[in-house]
Amino acid sequence: MSCDLTQRFVSGYLDGELDLVRTIEVEAHLKSCEFCARELENQQALREALRRSSLAYAAPASLRNRIQASLDAATAPAPPTEIPVKVSAWQGFQIWRWAAAFAVLAVCSFTAWQLLPGLRDRSSSQQLAAEVFASHVRSLEANHLMDVVSTDQHTVKPWFDGKLDFAPPVEDLASDGFPLIGGRLDYLQGREVAALVYQRRKHFINLFVWPDTSGSNAPPAMESMQGYNLMRWSRGGFHFWAASDVSSGDLEEFARLLEARISPGTK
Repeated sequence: MSCDLTQRFVSGYLDGELDLVRTIEVEAHLKSCEFCARELENQQALREALRRSSLAYAAPASLRNRIQASLDAATAPAPPTEIPVKVSAWQGFQIWRWAAAFAVLAVCSFTAWQLLPGLRDRSSSQQLAAEVFASHVRSLEANHLMDVVSTDQHTVKPWFDGKLDFAPPVEDLASDGFPLIGGRLDYLQGREVAALVYQRRKHFINLFVWPDTSGSNAPPAMESMQGYNLMRWSRGGFHFWAASDVSSGDLEEFARLLEARISPGTK
């Protein structure tokens, strides 16, 4: 330990305020340093002189009693009559707070009950969109775009016979710039569906088809997912989902051409 540190800790050493490790360090330094040892002796002498001089003053007992009485008054508990008022006010606040919380809960529950069908339908649609997107990307990455390769709709359509419990409508749009190039079986919403593959220049379009038991027609609706466009609609007793990286305008044109070809009741 250096002389500077020792001199800083001398007062604490004299008062017994240092921990064991620091006390041992100070004592070891004092044994080897005459200068610090004299500093310790000087402070000890000063302390003794102050205790013996007229500066030392013993406070009378009356002063001690007055100080103690003041401390007792400052730390005394509040009168008992004030406690019920405070507790009662706090309990009232708690009751109103819980009442407000139950009111909010009731409003939220009623609102959720009103909105639940719409939220459930939207969630189902979002899940289906994710499945369509995954199937489209998987068909491109796994090199399993088609099970049957043909530009002839009269070859592709019979290929599904016996493989599905329905006959998907198959249209060739080559004259409109969307040639049919084949098809495959796929799986969406827990059932097998038909996947018809079309081409737009160097881009592929997957058209997923399965029966619509509701019998209602829904106009085309577009959405995007990670750079791909998805188009969905219902027509002629079938659900249609088209997925591709072609522009939204091209996919809208593709859906419009198919709708024009597929009439209600197509089997």
